[in-house]
Amino acid sequence: MNKLNKKIVILITSAALITSGGCKKSFLDSDQLSQYSPETSLNNVAALKGALNALGANVRQEFFGDAAPMLTESIFSDVAVEGTTDKSTPAQDLVSRITPDANLNSDDFNKVGWYWEQEFRGVRFANTIISNIDRPTYASTAEKNAILGAAYFYRAYHYYRLVHQFGDVPLNLKDIDAPKDDYFSTKREVILTKMKSDLEFAQASVSDNVNKGEVTKGAIGHLLTKVNLALGKFDDAIASATSVISGPYALMTSRFGSTAADATKNVIWDLHRMDNKALPTNREALFLVIDRETLQGFTANGSQLMRNTVPAWHFANVKTPSGATALTDAVNAEFPLTRMYGRGIGRYRGTPYSTKYIWTDNTDYRHAKGMWMDMTDLVYNNPALKNSNNAADKALYGKPLLQFDNTNVAARFQNGALDTIRHWFGWPHYKVFINSTNALAIDPYWSPPRGTNTDWYVFRLAETFLLRAEAYYWRGDLGLAMQDINAVRIRANATPLTDPSKVTIGTILDERARELYWEEPRKTELTRIAYIFAQTGKTAYNGKSYNLASFSDNNFFYDRIIEKNDFYKNEVSTLQGVKYRIAPYHVLWPVPASSQRFNVNGRINQNKGYSGYENNVPALDKIPD
Repeated sequence: MNKLNKKIVILITSAALITSGGCKKSFLDSDQLSQYSPETSLNNVAALKGALNALGANVRQEFFGDAAPMLTESIFSDVAVEGTTDKSTPAQDLVSRITPDANLNSDDFNKVGWYWEQEFRGVRFANTIISNIDRPTYASTAEKNAILGAAYFYRAYHYYRLVHQFGDVPLNLKDIDAPKDDYFSTKREVILTKMKSDLEFAQASVSDNVNKGEVTKGAIGHLLTKVNLALGKFDDAIASATSVISGPYALMTSRFGSTAADATKNVIWDLHRMDNKALPTNREALFLVIDRETLQGFTANGSQLMRNTVPAWHFANVKTPSGATALTDAVNAEFPLTRMYGRGIGRYRGTPYSTKYIWTDNTDYRHAKGMWMDMTDLVYNNPALKNSNNAADKALYGKPLLQFDNTNVAARFQNGALDTIRHWFGWPHYKVFINSTNALAIDPYWSPPRGTNTDWYVFRLAETFLLRAEAYYWRGDLGLAMQDINAVRIRANATPLTDPSKVTIGTILDERARELYWEEPRKTELTRIAYIFAQTGKTAYNGKSYNLASFSDNNFFYDRIIEKNDFYKNEVSTLQGVKYRIAPYHVLWPVPASSQRFNVNGRINQNKGYSGYENNVPALDKIPD
């Protein structure tokens, strides 16, 4: 692949061009209308390529910022819950918090509404390109088709997400040139079938020899595999995944990049370093979003991933056995834990399933010392301990934290008992540590303790192997499924699986949880898998079978979460007295009420379990005119 595209001004200009004068509410509201003039603004190849770059910038938003939307995807799953226990507003009791009229787009609540708005924004941006594809003069038909194929990819990317977040949604395949208030929901299967057709065209039209951050043939094949799986076309899924795996890509198995000489680390560490992701030598990256501190106009304050995913160890909650404060977040401390690991607030609280239960192999690089952090890997660094009159406290300075119990830790929030939801859990340091490329002295609170700008994987070949393994599983080829799972495990130095008869969808989900932290949209993928169980009637490893008729009442999504997520299973209470709760109907999110308000001549159906469902009409079973 070519080097990173440096023409950042095109991206910024095109993003402004597409959104200038646009809707101030959501894509589906009709009281505002985009006023751009495509006949003059999108009449050349450079403008269309710039518009594609703007679509990439739109994708980037899901992963970055405080309470990034990916957090919401994660907490509707088996791997995490919302861990900020100092307030009662976050999405912890999902039954009471997730309603059509609730606040669905806030750092302090959730980002369900963000997904509705931004995914449809992505659809609109893609439709703008598709509808104006014939305006420029091209050097060749191949040049035109490559741009059209990339736009098809983005539209399919957003619709794939929408139908596994919200189910049946409006299907729009044209640019909007007049106010519209007559949207109707279209069946999920109709939408996915159209996206499959578009992606097949795109796969034949787009090259892998593009700039990092642009759409590749490999990314298209990867998304096509997900769509094929969602449609129950397992042979097609195997074929599309194999086309990617057999292409110019490969799992990275040897040390590479800027950190290759660090003998204390391994290839997994190299793979996830911020300056290695877009290297030409990194053959595993299928699709990246690019975010650099050195590029003007990019995400303010970067990913903030360490802030979101690292426990809030620094709030003076952790004590010595005598009750003295154990830790300091001072960046100039003798043991500067803030600089070493980040200043977290524990928004993403990994479940015991994802932080403990799945880690049964002590050779796995992804859970090795120095790669994975447990609280007992931190050291007592409060300088007051060094000069303490208490000999026991003085002896602890610089030593690893003691495992907590009621005699050796205390907290200020809960009568002397440590709030372990927010302040005491393990995390994948190799994945979330994003060190600043700027001087720390600029603002030590922001950079690097929160995590700064970085490129990020959207699609990576390791997931393609796991998608093909899943397709083999659905087809009953458990030996081939095991081979693909082992490809990922062997690269991570984990013990290979040996008994194909024990391979289930749970085996694949466990490996996805180990490999794809903050990469996979876990809720989307669990819902997709739940749909497949309901479509096929295949008996799951839990002994249950499912159907589409009762999908929102009885589904694999809910059963998996209740099986693996101890917080929801046991309705654990936070310090505010809020219980973690989830229901079967959360397999699909509510359509925000605000997006239905102006749709006076149509009907966007509401999902079962939410108010407004009783007013539904049959969803369209063909592509609307």
